[in-house]
Amino acid sequence: MKSSNIGGQAVLEGIMMKHREEYSVAVRKPDGQIEVTKDRYTGVAGRVGALARIPFVRGIFNFIDSLVLGMKTLTYSASFYEDEEQKERTREEEEKKERQEKWLMRGVMTISLVLAVGIFMILPYFLSGFLKPLVSSYHVRTVIEGFVRIGIFIIYILLISRTEDIQRTFMYHGAEHKCINCIEHGLPLTVENVRASSRQHKRCGTSFLFFVLLISIILLLLVQVESPVMRVVVRIALLPVIAGISYEVLKAAGNSDNPVINLFSRPGLAIQKLTTKEPDDSMIEVAIQAVEAVFDWRKYERENFDADEAA
Repeated sequence: MKSSNIGGQAVLEGIMMKHREEYSVAVRKPDGQIEVTKDRYTGVAGRVGALARIPFVRGIFNFIDSLVLGMKTLTYSASFYEDEEQKERTREEEEKKERQEKWLMRGVMTISLVLAVGIFMILPYFLSGFLKPLVSSYHVRTVIEGFVRIGIFIIYILLISRTEDIQRTFMYHGAEHKCINCIEHGLPLTVENVRASSRQHKRCGTSFLFFVLLISIILLLLVQVESPVMRVVVRIALLPVIAGISYEVLKAAGNSDNPVINLFSRPGLAIQKLTTKEPDDSMIEVAIQAVEAVFDWRKYERENFDADEAA
């Protein structure tokens, strides 16, 4: 497998694909037609320039940009499913709504980040604290805390996957992975080839989150403080460092078939069985159009696979 450096995410009844600074969103509209839009997004990484290319630092900016672009494209895809009364707005009303949506998006992202830090970083620490009378070793409790964190993450995925909308989103997530795997294995991007490809991919955001949880255990074992308050502060302060390291591990995994890297990738790939589902052909069609809007897969395959076959 050869990395194409294309990535994306599932949105409401569609898929966003991004390659370098270009991204596309393909959505299956209520009338059954596929709407494809294409744009550029530089984000924080584009504004900070060379700083965003420094290893272990670039991951922080890329993580922020993925959150912002993800929320933006998710909001865009949802706009196709508003009722007719909402669609019949004047230009002034539309501009007002866009401003409101921007502030709403910022508010949702802020609240989501605070909740994520609280649930996945702080709550496991307090839960592991109840074991102090039984487990005197700080290091053992830290490892237990890490496994509690992973357990909460898996339970969270299982709970949200019970809703029909999330199940369909996971199907589109599977279509996204299948398209990228199809390309990176040198196969023409057709519905048949995509259908036969794997829905698991080493560069998936699910794997990134697993690396975050795993690396947090290692760093918290190395950074030990006595004060309970400082332990909470350290868990929050280390998040950018953890994100930066996790990004580099994920990037290495996507560009290597090294047995050791593959071993570390296996838990994330296993969790992807929960966050991806087998898509139907109509979803695959949406994914293919999203890819082709921003990525010349034919050129990529000529450059990376035709030469290998000739050799």
